[in-house]
Amino acid sequence: MQAAYIWNKLVVHSYKVIFLLAALLPMKSHAQIFRWARQHNPNYDDRKISYGFAIGIHTSSYQVKYSDKFVTPKFDTVQSVQPVFLPGFSLGFLVNYRINEFLDLRLMPKAGFYSHKLYYYFTNAPTQSQLIESTLVEMPLLLKYKSMRRGNVRMYMLGGITPAFEASGKNDIGNSTAGLSIQKHNVSLDMGLGFDFYFPFFKFSQEIRFSRGVSNMLGDKQTAYSDPIKRLNTNTISVYFIFQ
Repeated sequence: MQAAYIWNKLVVHSYKVIFLLAALLPMKSHAQIFRWARQHNPNYDDRKISYGFAIGIHTSSYQVKYSDKFVTPKFDTVQSVQPVFLPGFSLGFLVNYRINEFLDLRLMPKAGFYSHKLYYYFTNAPTQSQLIESTLVEMPLLLKYKSMRRGNVRMYMLGGITPAFEASGKNDIGNSTAGLSIQKHNVSLDMGLGFDFYFPFFKFSQEIRFSRGVSNMLGDKQTAYSDPIKRLNTNTISVYFIFQ
């Protein structure tokens, strides 16, 4: 009985090995075809400087840190202040400087259109909200690390810093002295990854990028909406479509 049990286990494992090999062999053959596919624009990345434009869509939200006033009797009816993610988009240009085969320096000036919203929940009153809409001029400076090119595809990672300045903005409260006060500049740290796709006449890239604001976006004006808050930082997730 013991010998039969061991034999059955070997048979079961042998089927697993055969299934694994059957799955890996097609992947290997496809990888070889992918690697040795005819390359479009094989010398494109040898350019010292290249240009392009980018279209981005994003979702962004504030991260709230409460102030010491939040726990005082003055604000004991304020249950919480909750941010929500809202969509937006950006348009920009691209200047790419080749450092070596695997490293690029990228400047990507763009205009970003953002909406941020905070909900104020009360224990004895209806929920209130503050909507801040702004147009920012952003100047991302990024370092791009590229993998080896495989056929007409190349993967990359990037990271850097983005200073931003408000070109125009508004909130949903007619009297700005009564609403939430927001700073007109921001600095964020960026990181992301993407893929370059090579075509006969251009290069197309798809990229996802995560941005974390390091500046406190809370303004200097003290209002009923700003007093419970100590810091507001931005969190943004973006998807870019880049043409070079």
